[in-house]
Amino acid sequence: MPRTPKDFFRPLAVGAPAPLREVPWRPSRMIHFFDPSNPKMVAKVPDIAAKVDVLLGNLEDAVQALNKEAARAGLVEVGRTADLGQAQLWTRINSLDSPWALDDLTTLVTEIGDVLDVVMVPKVEGPEDIHYVDRLLAQLEAKAGVTRPLQVHAILETASGVSRVEEICQASPRMQGISLGPADLAADRRMKTTRVGGGHPGYLVREDPTGPDAIDAPRATFQQDLWHYTVARMVDACAQAGIYPYYGPFGDIKDVVACEDQFRNAYLLGCVGTWSLHPVQIDIAKRVFSPEPSEVAWAKRVVEEMGDGTGAVMIDGKMQDDASVKQCKVVLQLAKDLAERDPDLKEAYAL
Repeated sequence: MPRTPKDFFRPLAVGAPAPLREVPWRPSRMIHFFDPSNPKMVAKVPDIAAKVDVLLGNLEDAVQALNKEAARAGLVEVGRTADLGQAQLWTRINSLDSPWALDDLTTLVTEIGDVLDVVMVPKVEGPEDIHYVDRLLAQLEAKAGVTRPLQVHAILETASGVSRVEEICQASPRMQGISLGPADLAADRRMKTTRVGGGHPGYLVREDPTGPDAIDAPRATFQQDLWHYTVARMVDACAQAGIYPYYGPFGDIKDVVACEDQFRNAYLLGCVGTWSLHPVQIDIAKRVFSPEPSEVAWAKRVVEEMGDGTGAVMIDGKMQDDASVKQCKVVLQLAKDLAERDPDLKEAYAL
């Protein structure tokens, strides 16, 4: 049974911090993954932190079973000693059906719960998974004396999770956002693709023949987006719940062009950020999930010329009304938030 509205914002354990009433907004254009069990990656953490919005210590799929404990210990060391500047520190724990998830949460919350921002939970099947993590985090926060609640981020990578995404988004005040997990989701759905994110040349539409004898003639084809439905549904569910949607991994590191296209599709649909699996994807995510200066200039002009935001005006032959102002304010607010931490964008946006 869901909690009643009056109970929803009460701590789930005696001594735990009060749940958040609203998800704090901080730029998170790129969630950059690193393996805390890899000393070479850990050594680069301070330099990478200066370039990203979110640094995520990964404990799950990319970490071999024999390195799970080393990864957990490595993340604790990063949380205790590394200077991350303005970057947030997140983690992706192991799946809840694994033998490592309980120790992941117990160790991280009690050791670095005061510096960890978000716990990413893989393979979330429904709200019951979030309820379990929610209660456990409250107990651990109380035990460790953590004064601010950790947030929870779910990965959408099963058919069950997609079918219940609205329930997942609203399962807890801790919910920060949701990411698409295309590889596991493809396997769970029995999709016939072995790619990690992105499109597929076999998923296409073909233009109609120009006549009865043109069936076999060359006709233009257009590759489609395998993930459009899922991303759009995820965005709507997150918007309804007041949390944030993210695209997930793009596995073909060398294909920076297709990566940028996929990131931009997600950005235009409403995602606030994406994962970066390699340093080359950091700049792509930063570029794509930051509004173009021309967009910001146009948004400023529309807001200024609309005055109180009511009625309608014509600007360069285009009608603008209250809905236009709302759209432009979304772009302007994002630009202002990014400009606060990025001097280059502040100059480019003239803010």
